[in-house]
Amino acid sequence: MAEIKGYNMPDELYYHEEHSWARIEENRVVVGMDDMFQKEAGDIVFVDLPDEGDDVEQGEVCGKIQSRKWIGKLCAPVSGEIIEINEELEDDTSLINQDPYGEGWILVIEPSGLDDELGNLMHGQDALAPFIDQEIKRTEEERAKA
Repeated sequence: MAEIKGYNMPDELYYHEEHSWARIEENRVVVGMDDMFQKEAGDIVFVDLPDEGDDVEQGEVCGKIQSRKWIGKLCAPVSGEIIEINEELEDDTSLINQDPYGEGWILVIEPSGLDDELGNLMHGQDALAPFIDQEIKRTEEERAKA
């Protein structure tokens, strides 16, 4: 597990700029929200997920995640067909806060163009560290305006 500025960002995952992560498992991609998202959002209270069988494009908003503070968007990190959603989240949305990379996974995509799309995602500490710095700065600026 790699920690960057207090956020747990596992090295083996790929990250979208809207804070979704992708874990490649053979011909499937498991998707969730990263540690920075769940810490900034606070307690997750509602998740609006797409349906199994829906097709998504990389970067497309395919769900909403609501906390007591705000509503965030779930962006598909890769294109393909949604083949599974985490039904446990319907009963316990706090799984995203408690275990964002494990029990708090959100959905599984059968990818359609994985080789072409992985290069659009961040991977490894060298790519993530500047992104985390930028997101911390952006968050601080937003709080200063509020």
